[in-house]
Amino acid sequence: MQYRSMFIQTESTPNDDSLKFIPGVPVMGESGTAEFLDTRSALASPLALRLIGIEGVTAVFYGPDFVTVSKDSETHWSVVKPEVYSILMEFFSSSQPLFRSEEDREAAGPQDTRILDTDSETVAMIKELLDTRVRPAIQEDGGDIEYRGFTDEGIVEVKLKGSCRGCDSSTVTLKSGIERMLMHYIPEVKGVEQILDTEEQIALEEFNKLEKRLGHEPEKDASPLAQYMSV
Repeated sequence: MQYRSMFIQTESTPNDDSLKFIPGVPVMGESGTAEFLDTRSALASPLALRLIGIEGVTAVFYGPDFVTVSKDSETHWSVVKPEVYSILMEFFSSSQPLFRSEEDREAAGPQDTRILDTDSETVAMIKELLDTRVRPAIQEDGGDIEYRGFTDEGIVEVKLKGSCRGCDSSTVTLKSGIERMLMHYIPEVKGVEQILDTEEQIALEEFNKLEKRLGHEPEKDASPLAQYMSV
């Protein structure tokens, strides 16, 4: 009966197919974030495995104090939300461990912005800004950012995760928010580009073709993220 006393809040995100669930207790805490895109990756976490098993759910993302659940566009939230609520209430009132082992927890958390001895001063500054300025803002929208590299041409390569994965406004967010801030503080940075998975690249190309045929203009970014990080 204890789980019935829990109150789980929800928050919308810039992505209509992603929703933040806030259980009122730490999820990843200070351990960073973790993302699960299929059953295989979710095997590391009993909660993620149950959530990814809900029909229509495509991804599960753990933040410091929230869980972002993403669904396919054909499934309605009215169908998904009750089951997500039930699973979250049962899990967080049962004191079960979030991961099957400490090794699974360490492997799930991002290590991308950890500054290495081999990092140049520029790369160290990029990682510091991504970790302290960009990541908290993106987590407010139910997502995260992963540093992937810094090219000889001055391009910072990143990967958007959680609710930001596949979001229509993600490209605008990169250019008007993240890119603008990094170029302002670090002259060596000439631009920011997102690294897409193969499936995402194909979907984006098809979407752009459709938009071009329809003659639509790109939508303005309604997310507060770009405003938050503008300089």
